[in-house]
Amino acid sequence: MALSRFLFFGLLAIRAYAQDSPEEDVQSTTQSPPNALAVKISTTFPASEFFGVKLINNRPTTAVLSITNSEPAPISIVFIGGSLWLPPSPAVQEPHIVRNLTTTKYDGVEIPAGEEESVKYAFKMELQPQELVLNLAVVVRDAEGGVHTLQAFNETVAVVEPDTSIFDPQM
Repeated sequence: MALSRFLFFGLLAIRAYAQDSPEEDVQSTTQSPPNALAVKISTTFPASEFFGVKLINNRPTTAVLSITNSEPAPISIVFIGGSLWLPPSPAVQEPHIVRNLTTTKYDGVEIPAGEEESVKYAFKMELQPQELVLNLAVVVRDAEGGVHTLQAFNETVAVVEPDTSIFDPQM
């Protein structure tokens, strides 16, 4: 587990270092480099509301990642991970990480050329209610054995407390 987290964030650091121009803000990380894989990732949160994604403290949040492989060869999903960042604001000059999320291995999930596969990624956390930027990344291996980190989600989310009731025995 620790090795996969180390590999994941090492790949994110290498990817950031290898890009030609420094990124201005967190939102610009959704740009793919010109030599990237022809892979499209669409992320949805089935339990989300109309007003956006809410991460409920101490409850699992599930993201469904639909990965479309437009490469001429199959790709394999190595693992999926993420992090929560402070959004850019006048008070925060440089975005910085608040919490790393669980990294999940996906051994044996192969997406053939021209096909689409959906995988679930679940995580749970406990933070003070606030707005943060959720950054999810997928690490894939191409047919030649090359490892690539792909952006899956990079948007502002709200961390909220769970609803309470007078019938809740934990009160």
